[in-house]
Amino acid sequence: MLNNRRIFVQAIKRYGDRNGIAVDLKSDGWLIIMQRGDVRRCAFGYDIGLNTAVAHRLANDKAATAEILGMTGVPCIPHTLFLSPEMNEYVSNPGSWQAMLDLLNRYPRGLVVKPNEGTTGESVFMVTSAAELELAASRIFSSNLSLAISPRVNIEDEVRVVMLDDEARVVYGKNRPSVEGDGKHSLLELALKATPVELRSTVLPGMMADLDKAGLDAIVPAGERRVLNWRHNLDSGAQPILLEHGEARDACVEIATRAAKAIGIRFASVDVVKLDGGWQVLEINSGVMMEALSTRHPDLVYAVYDSALDKIFG
Repeated sequence: MLNNRRIFVQAIKRYGDRNGIAVDLKSDGWLIIMQRGDVRRCAFGYDIGLNTAVAHRLANDKAATAEILGMTGVPCIPHTLFLSPEMNEYVSNPGSWQAMLDLLNRYPRGLVVKPNEGTTGESVFMVTSAAELELAASRIFSSNLSLAISPRVNIEDEVRVVMLDDEARVVYGKNRPSVEGDGKHSLLELALKATPVELRSTVLPGMMADLDKAGLDAIVPAGERRVLNWRHNLDSGAQPILLEHGEARDACVEIATRAAKAIGIRFASVDVVKLDGGWQVLEINSGVMMEALSTRHPDLVYAVYDSALDKIFG
């Protein structure tokens, strides 16, 4: 999608038209300058400008977020920071390989290795061996100065809560694409049949990256359900489903509110995951991206961005 076609950009332009605010797109829509009289505000990427620089940096750093949430008693998935070997001169104990192996030994189900900064779900690897860990770290360090490692856990559900000044404005689950076996067709055949043509370029690459040929060609037993991607990322084909009022929604809102307060962030999306019947924070994103949600609920998305812009322009 072109940057200037994003729902984020369209929301700001609509808001400007209704409120006498000049909106100027720079860098093909990645930088947005908003001006009304002598008041000038800027939006960058998906950051609308409400958060402090420190809150933004904390949310963008998975390990730092986990550190603060842990010390304030907010349940969260631990993330351990490792710096690229290029940064050895800036750390007291250079060399990270043994510490990475220690984590692998501590969590026998495996690890998730990802860039310490970033929100798209790219370069996220699930590893269960030293060889896989070494390859994942090498690939991430080739384009990042740091990575974060978390234990592989059995995530039952993942929910995103969009927070604005301690109020949950949107709560939706991320429904991963899946198929049900018939005892006759392979996983790949079922996936091709179940996935609309327009979504195949999003859903299938992740599945093929995670499975070898034998796994893709294996016949799925009748009645057995298989998810096509272990990731819950919307960019990997997961579909947003609004949560109705109830116990699960209330629990997610409560923990997301505590997490936002812990790092002092005003406008953010908090990803909450369910493990063994309880909820924990996975990460916090200071740039509020709702492109996937807008395909189903555009009016709701526009309303959230309008409320955030109201905070800026009063």
